[in-house]
Amino acid sequence: MKNNDVSLDLDDDDRPIGHVLTRREVIALVGATGLVACTPGALSGASPTASSAATAAASAAATAAPTATATTGGTVATPSCIVRPALTEGPYFVDEKLNRSDVRTNTPTNAQKPGTQFNLTFNVARVASAGCTSLANAQVDIWHCDAAGVYSDSTDPGFGSTRGQNFLRGYQMTDASGRASFVTIYPGWYQGRAVHIHFKIRTTSGGQTADFTSQLFFDDSLNAEVFATAPYSSKGTGWLRNAQDGIYTGGGSNLILKPTKSGSVYSATFDIGLA
Repeated sequence: MKNNDVSLDLDDDDRPIGHVLTRREVIALVGATGLVACTPGALSGASPTASSAATAAASAAATAAPTATATTGGTVATPSCIVRPALTEGPYFVDEKLNRSDVRTNTPTNAQKPGTQFNLTFNVARVASAGCTSLANAQVDIWHCDAAGVYSDSTDPGFGSTRGQNFLRGYQMTDASGRASFVTIYPGWYQGRAVHIHFKIRTTSGGQTADFTSQLFFDDSLNAEVFATAPYSSKGTGWLRNAQDGIYTGGGSNLILKPTKSGSVYSATFDIGLA
């Protein structure tokens, strides 16, 4: 689903796509084609939220399932790559075209969203038969709710309308080393979902755009630690644990961030490889 005028419907929100490929499947796929499919029809420019029939067909074939491959940075042997699952973008994606690394501010009011600072870095690589190498000029978007569980520029019965606001949204282009970094806040929670950050990576080659979309999660113990502090604590303790979230159980264990803490600031890096 695309942005705006949508309510949170767990039947439609964030259905998992694809599956985690084995190393043998990665080797077979790269050896046969030199490509890893990122989303249904990604190499032909199709939307990541393709029809259910197309998604079912993609999931039925291991080598056609929408996936991305994790790498530890630099160049690594293809057999060492670990495949990450794609997850649908959900109802709150808005293509704001906000090129900024610090996404905490709502630009119409210049007000910064309160919350624990969270620094997030993506290391994006290109997958080929020789291994994974840094991928420059990929567009990385992130978006997530604030400490109260509210998304910007959306309409939902749970929080009303935030149309015209753009807090906690933005994109960065990867540099020559494949890196894109953001300053944001630790995401809050809302009913029916585990704590998560949405991300989308878009690449263009030969006039065609490939689009990989998924979500990042956090350990329950870390969520409990953060949510015991202000401003999160005012929302209570009703947040959903990962194992209770049907989206997480569709592959979220391969998408958990492992932040480190310095003072009051958390930082995490996520490595991912794309065709």
